[in-house]
Amino acid sequence: MSTMKRLLPTIVVAALLSACGGSGEQAGDEPAREVPTPPVSASSVPSTPPSTTPPTTTRPEGPNCEPVVADMSTRQRLAQLLVVGVDPADPAAAVALVDQEQIGGIFIGGNATQLLTGDALARVQQAARLPVSVAVDDEGGRVQRIDELSGSIPSAREMARTMTPEQVRALALERGRALQTHGVTVNYAPDVDLTDGPSDGVIGDRSFSADPAVARKYAVAFAQGMSEAGVQPVVKHFPGHGRADGDSHASLVRTPPLADLRGNDLLPYERIGEYGEGTGVMVGHLDVPGLTGGEPASLSPATYELLRGEFGFQGPALTDDLGAMKAISDRYPLPEAVLRALQAGADQPLWSSGGQVDVVLDRLEQATSSGELPQTRVREALDRVLLAKGACG
Repeated sequence: MSTMKRLLPTIVVAALLSACGGSGEQAGDEPAREVPTPPVSASSVPSTPPSTTPPTTTRPEGPNCEPVVADMSTRQRLAQLLVVGVDPADPAAAVALVDQEQIGGIFIGGNATQLLTGDALARVQQAARLPVSVAVDDEGGRVQRIDELSGSIPSAREMARTMTPEQVRALALERGRALQTHGVTVNYAPDVDLTDGPSDGVIGDRSFSADPAVARKYAVAFAQGMSEAGVQPVVKHFPGHGRADGDSHASLVRTPPLADLRGNDLLPYERIGEYGEGTGVMVGHLDVPGLTGGEPASLSPATYELLRGEFGFQGPALTDDLGAMKAISDRYPLPEAVLRALQAGADQPLWSSGGQVDVVLDRLEQATSSGELPQTRVREALDRVLLAKGACG
């Protein structure tokens, strides 16, 4: 859910666009070298029928969050799960939002840098009772956020064409340190989608390669560099946007069937722990035949079941943008989309456009009171979010 930084006409429009892939971005990669790691055999991943129920609730392993959670109201717990877009040109508004709603995370998109300079993000953190996750989508190439402050880095495709994985890890480490200096704690990168399509397509040059082994090798290197720098990487867009038939900013798009994804697009998610400590996964708005039953993957319990079960992922799962992408907004109003995402198994519903936080929280409170959203599901998500932020003892 990244946007094209240099093609946005105004700061305001940029701030409202999605964090995970702007219109007109599609991927392909032309690796410059052979990578010795062979692709994982599709036969090693068992086939299972799609599910319509959310994954079994399990607490993630790690420090005990109970002392932190015990004194929180239901609304405060729900607010910690939200990641809301803020205007990068209006630090005061970001401070006010965090102060009033105590949301758990903000997303900074667009071209402006006011929120990334001076003490702006320090003031955001000071307004919060718990640490706020500060996310950007700084992939490189056409999807960057701090290039005006810290210089530009190549696109994923260019990295794989001209650099070794070791060089990419070193580059990501340096970039991660720069992001941390500017107050960023989470980077929605790397993109592990697979495609050799036009550079300016939906994914395009944001992809390291159409070869799953090559893409995984480079994505692991990038993520490990970020993680080593203290910035949480987020791989995207599960279960694979590279061969989808369109742009989810414009409509719900369809991928090849699940059986096909198993032998290709899903392979970069194997051995997911190798991406680095604290790595998150962003789930796309993708209709996957044999998995999602016509719903977007981001709202599909079967998708999270696949991620948690077969791929063994226990970190935070984020949605792609729920507010600015028609794959969702044409189907559901924002409060309902956020609720459905949490019910399905997402830990952090995200919308880049900002606003409606009080309305969303009202709906979520109503859902927890009625049992539509079980308290156990909220607590499971909350533990993952707090652990990822280092907020537990």
